[in-house]
Amino acid sequence: MKTIGPYYISNNLFLAPMVGISDKPFREICALNGAGLTISEMLTCNSALWKNEKNLLKQARPLTASPQVIQIAGADPKMLSKAAQLNEGSGADAIDINMGCPAKTVLKKAAGSALLKDLKLVESILTSVVKSVSIPVTLKIRTGWSPEKRNGIEVAKIAQDCGIRLLTVHGRTKECRFKGKAEYDTIASIKQITDIPIIANGDIDSPHKAKSVLEYTKADGLMIGRAALGKPWIFEQISSFLNTGKLKLEPNIFLKQRIIESHLKNIHRFYGETKGVWFARKHAAGYLKDLPNSREFLKVFNRQVERCAQLDELKLYFENQESDEAIAA
Repeated sequence: MKTIGPYYISNNLFLAPMVGISDKPFREICALNGAGLTISEMLTCNSALWKNEKNLLKQARPLTASPQVIQIAGADPKMLSKAAQLNEGSGADAIDINMGCPAKTVLKKAAGSALLKDLKLVESILTSVVKSVSIPVTLKIRTGWSPEKRNGIEVAKIAQDCGIRLLTVHGRTKECRFKGKAEYDTIASIKQITDIPIIANGDIDSPHKAKSVLEYTKADGLMIGRAALGKPWIFEQISSFLNTGKLKLEPNIFLKQRIIESHLKNIHRFYGETKGVWFARKHAAGYLKDLPNSREFLKVFNRQVERCAQLDELKLYFENQESDEAIAA
């Protein structure tokens, strides 16, 4: 799969639209490290709320070569259609509809994975949104409401009939949230009965796992979520393994430092001094969690309230790591 509708994508490895994670800076760093497509954080279909700072930032377009995909969420077909039209008008290349989020705040509004309970509403939403725009509409779902009520196959049939151009399936039900292991049987079954591209999602955290999921499900691509936090180069590692059968090593300490510094500087620019420092803490913890003396470093790093101080601490940390490696050698 090299296209979504008329749009070219470099590979079939997608970054998941994770709330609070998949912002403009993170989408850009993942694209630079091999993600073929990145999707915005979930945006409410209530356009009256789009002018607040949080939702304005969600609509920021990353500087990537891949299509600009905006994910919208809600339960009202008319509001979702209007949201899709407004995003098309502001430059979106494709619209993704969220029917997979298991967060309680989303479920209270009967949106996200709550929609999987009502197949008539699913059909109404998809039909309405597809007809309202000229750009491709894609969909993200879970395998069903609960392990006893896996209706992902039915939803997939509806999606294809309504004109959805690509379907991503997370291998858990709403009830499972992120607990337990993802199952791929439902994804494999959906692939067998549909003609549209199917993207497998859930627990894909290594090149070997990526290959086994693709082989088992016969999916057209993969979506990577939590495994990319603190490890955006996982896309290049997976791509290399799928294309050559050889494992690509993690970046050396010098390259890791460059990637992390670049990402944190981008965060600082995007959010500004105060909030940039806050968001940088979360991503720094993801990057350094498996590195030596990271706990001690993060205690110091998280006390910093200025971006320059954060970057100075990061530089000092890596200088110490380089010194330790030199001594060990």
